[in-house]
Amino acid sequence: MERQIRRVGIGLIALFLAVFVQLNYVQIFAANDIANNGANVRALIKKYSVKRGSIVTSDGVEIAKSVATNGKYKYKRTYPEGELYAHITGYLPFAGEATGIEAAYDDDLIGEGGTLSMQDIQDRLLGSGERGDDVILSIDSRLQEAARDALGDNVGAIVALDPQTGEIRALYSNPTFDPNPIASFDAGAAEDYYQSLDPNSGTSPLVSVATSRTFPPGSTFKVLTASAALESGRYQPDSTFDDPDEIDLPLTDQTLTNYSHQSCTGTGEIDLFTALRISCDTTFAMIGLKIPDDIREMAERMGFNEPLPLETGTAPSTFPTIEDDEEPLRAYAGIGQGDVAATTLQMAIVAATIANDGEVPKPRLLHQIIDASAGVVNEPEPETLGQAMSATSAAEVTDMMVAVVDSGTGTNAQITGVEVAGKTGTAQSAEGANPHAWFISFAPADDPQLVVAVFVQNGGSFGAEATGALVAAPMAKAVLEADRRLRDW
Repeated sequence: MERQIRRVGIGLIALFLAVFVQLNYVQIFAANDIANNGANVRALIKKYSVKRGSIVTSDGVEIAKSVATNGKYKYKRTYPEGELYAHITGYLPFAGEATGIEAAYDDDLIGEGGTLSMQDIQDRLLGSGERGDDVILSIDSRLQEAARDALGDNVGAIVALDPQTGEIRALYSNPTFDPNPIASFDAGAAEDYYQSLDPNSGTSPLVSVATSRTFPPGSTFKVLTASAALESGRYQPDSTFDDPDEIDLPLTDQTLTNYSHQSCTGTGEIDLFTALRISCDTTFAMIGLKIPDDIREMAERMGFNEPLPLETGTAPSTFPTIEDDEEPLRAYAGIGQGDVAATTLQMAIVAATIANDGEVPKPRLLHQIIDASAGVVNEPEPETLGQAMSATSAAEVTDMMVAVVDSGTGTNAQITGVEVAGKTGTAQSAEGANPHAWFISFAPADDPQLVVAVFVQNGGSFGAEATGALVAAPMAKAVLEADRRLRDW
C-alpha cells in the first residue's frame, strides 16, 4: 500500500513539475513568439486596434492610411495610390511581416517611436485613444507621377534626388504591384494574390528594379572611371591617349572594340575630355587596365560593394577585385561591363557625388515624422557617406558631362535655357539579349537642384536598336523639366 501511495505521489509531483515548466515556458520564453504569431487572433485584434499613422508625400498626398471598420478589427490599412508607391510604402499584411516604409518606421506609425509628444500626453490624460505618428516622405507626388509617365510600360526604374541633402524626390520601378490585396483581412485572397506575384523570383514585381536589382551600368560608369583617373594624379582632362579602332587585351588573343567598330576621332589621338563627351570605349578600357585599384577604391567610396543605407533596403552594387591573371576584365570594368553591376539608385548617387562637389550624400526617404497635432517628432539632418573626390575633380567631370549633353552622346537631354550635365550608357547584357539603356544627369550644372538616373531593361520598346541616348535621355529630360516647372529653377 505504501508503495502505491509513493508511486501516486511521485506521479503527482512529476505532473506538477511538467505544468510548472510549461507555464514558465509559455509565459517567459515563448510569450513573444505567441503574441506575434500571425494566427493569434488576440494579437491581430490588438494590431488593428491602433489607428496607424499615415504615410504622406512631401506635398501632402496620403499614400498609406488606416480607415475605420465596423468589425472586430477596428482599422484597415489601405493604399490609395496603389501601384505608384508600392515599392516605397511596402505593405502591412494581415498576418505576416511588414515591408518598405511600413516596416522601417513601424514603431513611429503605431506611436511607439520613443519620443513622447504632446499628443501622447493628451491621449494618456484624456483617454482619447491610440493614434500613431504620420511619416512624411521626401517624395513629391508630382515628380513621382512624372517618373511613371516617362518610363511608361518599359521595365526599368527612375530615381530623382536632391544632391545636397540626399532626399529622394521620386523613386519609381516597373513592374510594380498593388499592395491593397496583400493588406486584405481575407487571408486566403491575400495569399492568392501574393503568390500570383511569383514572390520567390528575382524578377517578381515585389522586387524594386530601382533599389534591389543590379545590372551592368555600361558607359554611365565612365563618369566614375574619369573621376578615378583625375583623382589618381596621373591624368588631366586634356591628357591624351592613342585612338585605335580596337585594343589588344593582355593574356589573350582577343580585342576590345568601340561601339562603332571604328576609332573615336579618326585622328589617331584623343583626350580624356573628348573621350567622355563622345563615350569612347577604348580610352576608358585603357584607363581600366592602367589604374584598376584606383577605380575600385573610387567605386567603394561612392557606395559600391555594400548596400546603400536606404530605409527600405538595397541590394549592393558590385565592383570586383580583379586579379592579375584576369587582367582583360579590368578593361571591361573601366567601361562598366564585365562583372560590374549597379542599381539605378547607385548610379544616381554617382551623379549626385559629382553634383555635390565630390561629397557622397546619404540617400533617404524620410522628411519628417509628425504627431496627430502636427507637432514635429523627428526631422533628420542631411548626412554624408564621405568625400569621394576633390571639388576640383568634381568640377572637371561636371564640365565633361555638360559637354556630353551640349554636343556629345546626350543631346536628347538638352533643356532650353538650362545647362544639363549627363552621361549616356548602353550596356550589353546576356548574350543575344537587347542592350540596357541608361542615363544619369543633374541640372542646372552650375547649381544642381536635382539628380535623375534612368534605367530601361533591354532597351524597352526600342529593342536591339536601343541606346541610352535614344531611350533613357529623353526620360531624364522629362523628369528634370517637371521639377523645373514645380520649383522654378
